[in-house]
Parts: sequence; C-alpha cells; structure tokens
Amino acid sequence: MTTSKSSSPIRDADFVFENSPVRIIINRNCPQIQLAGLTIGPYEEGKEYDIPYWIANELERSGIARLREEELLDIKKLDKTLWKEKVQQTRQLAHIEPDFYPRLRRFLTRLKKQTNNNPDKTTEYRKATGVANDIVNVRLRKIIYLASSPEQTNQALNDLAREERHLYDKLSATINQWKTKILKETQE
Repeated sequence: MTTSKSSSPIRDADFVFENSPVRIIINRNCPQIQLAGLTIGPYEEGKEYDIPYWIANELERSGIARLREEELLDIKKLDKTLWKEKVQQTRQLAHIEPDFYPRLRRFLTRLKKQTNNNPDKTTEYRKATGVANDIVNVRLRKIIYLASSPEQTNQALNDLAREERHLYDKLSATINQWKTKILKETQE
C-alpha cells in the first residue's frame, strides 16, 4: 500500500487520465520516435490516431498534432454539465465521465495560460472557474447527502467520478462510524 504522500485520489485519477487514449489529428508528418522502451509514430499529416494523453499533449506542444475538439472541455460543455446537474432531483447526481475532473483541471490550466497573451480570455477564464465551482458545490452537497443516507445502489454510485467516489466512501465510513458511536448504548 502506498502512503498518502505518494498517492491521492486526485493524483491517481490524473495518472489514469494521462495514460488513457485520446484521439488526435496530425498537423504534419512525423517520423517514428524511439523513447526508452516506447516507440511513437510514424504519423501522417491529416490522419487521426488514438494515443495516450501524455503523448498527445507533447505532440500538441511541439505542433505535430492537435487534440480533437471532442476530447477537450470548453465553456459550453461546462455550462451543459452544470445545467444537467441542476435539473436533477436534489438527491440525484447527473452522470459525468469518470475523467471529468482531470479534463476540467487541464481545461482551466490551458485557459489560465491563454489569459497572459489575450485579455479577452480573462473573462472566459473567470466564467469557467465560476461554473466549475458551481458544479463542484452542487455535486458536493449531493455527495454529502448520499453519504449520510442508507447504503446507495450501484446505479447512484456509478454516476460519481473517481475522485467523488473516494470522497463518498470516506464520508460514508466516517458518518456511519459516528452514527454507531452516537447511538451506542452506554454501559451503566
């Protein structure tokens, strides 16, 4: 078992996401690249490939490729996620993808970097962080409710992202332990 210093649900989710395949479009031809124990490419301009996110990110940084729009979050997708969450019953979570939070963190990071070069992006960044906070707060309230309620069905728990499931498990265990202690009969 790893220590809390080397592992956390957020770092674990990021690791899984970094190694998950994403779809890229190649901007220019790229020969085969040999890394320590890993071969990348060759890639042909205009073609699409599924590769791990961390490789796609490096190819994008070097101008060789770009992520498909479907792979990226944007403010419209965030607004839609918030809307879906708000129309759900107070005690029910809308389904989000297991990798929603790693995508969200990367979207906000990209947007923040763009604010340095483009003042118009500052407004978009502020709006995106506001919507992201709203999503987190609405979902957090629902997770707390679910964790303090009787045991949940698999269907309700399947709508949780990885990080949320970890939080739910911890809260549920803490709340159940507290309930047991508070309702325990005393030894008189």
